[in-house]
Amino acid sequence: MAARPEPAHEPETGLSARDAAILDFERQWWRHAGAKEEAIRSQFQLSAARYYQLLNVVIDTPDAVRHDPMLVRRLQRARDARTNARAARTFTSTDHGLAPDAESND
Repeated sequence: MAARPEPAHEPETGLSARDAAILDFERQWWRHAGAKEEAIRSQFQLSAARYYQLLNVVIDTPDAVRHDPMLVRRLQRARDARTNARAARTFTSTDHGLAPDAESND
């Protein structure tokens, strides 16, 4: 079975070299030894939080979709699923933010 060829970095995609590198990293980060956060710091000199902020901005651009449509759609679906799961947890909470001793004692 042949490996999937990597998309060429085409100047007309409009992606910066850093944005293209972020997408390329996401496509194959599992090949790096060690934890993903360590690989992020090593390759991009960024904290994991900052990397994910940049990634979320990049995957919302049409240029990223042109660069690697399948990867970008997969990343968008994963992000949307995490957002929906977080919202569901927030809206199903029953404590309404009150501390246990803040309840009324009528």
